Amino acid sequence: MNTLLVTVLAYLITLCSGKTSDTTSSVNEKTSKETAREIAGYSEVALDIINLAVSGKAQNRSYNRLADFTDTIGNRLSGSPNLELAIKYMYNALTQDGLENVHLEPVKVPHWVRGEESAMMLEPRNHSMAILGLGSSIGTPSAGITAEVIVVHSFDELHQRAQEAKGKIVVYNQPFVGYGESVQYRAFGATEAAKVGAVASLIRSVTPFSINSPHTGWQDYSPGVPKIPTACITVEDAEMMARMAHQGTKIVIHLQMGAKTYPDADSYNTVAEIVGSKFPEQTVLISGHLDSWDVGQGAMDDGGGAFISWEALSLIKDLGLRPKRTLRMVLWTGEEQGGVGAEQYYQLHKVNISNFDLVMESDIGTFTPLGLQFTGIDKAQAIMKQVMMLLQPINVTGLSEHGEGTDINFWMQGGVPGASLHDDASKYFWFHHTEADTMSVQDPVQMNLCSAVWAVVSYVVADLEEMLPR
Repeated sequence: MNTLLVTVLAYLITLCSGKTSDTTSSVNEKTSKETAREIAGYSEVALDIINLAVSGKAQNRSYNRLADFTDTIGNRLSGSPNLELAIKYMYNALTQDGLENVHLEPVKVPHWVRGEESAMMLEPRNHSMAILGLGSSIGTPSAGITAEVIVVHSFDELHQRAQEAKGKIVVYNQPFVGYGESVQYRAFGATEAAKVGAVASLIRSVTPFSINSPHTGWQDYSPGVPKIPTACITVEDAEMMARMAHQGTKIVIHLQMGAKTYPDADSYNTVAEIVGSKFPEQTVLISGHLDSWDVGQGAMDDGGGAFISWEALSLIKDLGLRPKRTLRMVLWTGEEQGGVGAEQYYQLHKVNISNFDLVMESDIGTFTPLGLQFTGIDKAQAIMKQVMMLLQPINVTGLSEHGEGTDINFWMQGGVPGASLHDDASKYFWFHHTEADTMSVQDPVQMNLCSAVWAVVSYVVADLEEMLPR
């Protein structure tokens, strides 16, 4: 007799006795204890997964696979030939690994090309500036744009000095107070500058640390507002121009950008599975995104997340395990442009949303893991805390609130429990969207641990007798 039936019968019985709250509470407590015992029963399996990933034959495998992939393919911008090669590479690799139902699901993704770009300070001295155009930016006229600079530190200051900004290049020297807040300048800086008549905008890179490295990313134009060219500049150049402007020094820059946007391109979400033994229609989804920006190698963002997701399936397969529910890995395309591949996947599969047990995404690096971030009701939180205790052998038992991930947000907003890898990401934004996002950022030991976390959690949740409550 399943626990749901027990609960219903207990409730009906206690309606007659007038002791509904006490009896229901005792039944829930019993159910909770049963679930805890069920999860504790996975301790040996969890240890097998951990040992295989950390010190067994699979040690360093996720790192080595990622190194081969990034060294062979390089970066993988949405709509680019490199991304197409990357998808073909992964399809072949997953098939050769013996995973099930390996297939590609077609989607449309933005196709923006950076082109040649440069920025030269002409006054008060000649100085070549390191820049990276922002995704979806238009280019400059072929002769470029030469204009005086106005430096501001916030949108409020820009609006207060609106009359000064007309016909100028707006340079934003906003402080880094956290990615979520500071990235607003990258996303909307061009639109706000255009509203006051600026001819271009240059945004201080969104990072807490810089070695004269610009950080690119997506930006958004607003309907009805003129489009102006926009690029990110280094923290060093933004601060230098702020000092110059504070002294009353006139600054003139010549900006040249060859950026172009083409019609949306064909692309694919890449899928592989271990089909469930008892409830194959129910799914635990693990994921990372395969696309990257067109700088560096995309090893950290998000090669690491994609490859620990592959490694999780490989570990489970290698141990001959088959959970009750289907374990599905999706390597998203078009994440950097706002999760466009994931949104199309959601629209295609949301008809089966009741069968999605848990959605997981790793997209904040694969550094030393600390635990998981989780979004779900209290009962689901309690179950996940028990699952995390299985990771005591590697001291990764933390469970905090607010699972996050551009690609899984659609599902979490629909009520599906969601989890993201919580790691020591203190240096993540040092390398984020830069030429420095290479294999040199990655560490094989850290990736082993992340793979173990991803495999243990996904397998145990997929194998529990009941789905997570929602």
